[in-house]
Amino acid sequence: MVKLTKAKTFQAYLDSCHRRYSCIHCRAHLANHDDLISKSFQGSQGRAYLFNSVVNVGCGPAEERLLLTGLHAVADIYCENCHTTLGWKYEQAFELSQKYKEGKYIIELSHMIKDNGWD
Repeated sequence: MVKLTKAKTFQAYLDSCHRRYSCIHCRAHLANHDDLISKSFQGSQGRAYLFNSVVNVGCGPAEERLLLTGLHAVADIYCENCHTTLGWKYEQAFELSQKYKEGKYIIELSHMIKDNGWD
């Protein structure tokens, strides 16, 4: 019996003239610096950044978690190239003051590097 798997045939590449963040494990592009919202977040393994949008990232199922800022529905995100868990996506915030996070992404610093154009 042959097992068929869905292969990803392309990878998104961010514009080379912008500062960007990449996966530390495989160098897949993850986000432009222009999409960075905040550097003041805490991930499960240390400091993390909040991004408006990301590329080359897959999303697991959403689950409710009690985080430092209250109850949220979040889904783990992973690098689609090397499958390393990078952080999470905020699917739903249950407190009004946290609604701005919905649809945004947390990537932990331990899983990304600054790439291209940083001095």
